[in-house]
Amino acid sequence: MSEDMQGHGVPTIVNPQMGTVESTVKSIEYRAQLIARNQKLDSGVGAASMVGFSIGFVLALLFVIILPVIIWQVL
Repeated sequence: MSEDMQGHGVPTIVNPQMGTVESTVKSIEYRAQLIARNQKLDSGVGAASMVGFSIGFVLALLFVIILPVIIWQVL
């Protein structure tokens, strides 16, 4: 086999066509970033939900019950 290749010059390196692989990798990276961002948002909302619920409950009591009672006593 080495006799067949003699006299054909110096072998050169051919660059592979990596366009489709690179675009697929970029697409996967983008989707992974979206998933990570969504998970961070969900965990942040989950961690703050109890505090937000209690603040909302107190404000609802204030506006619906306490303020009208105070206003009716003044009038």
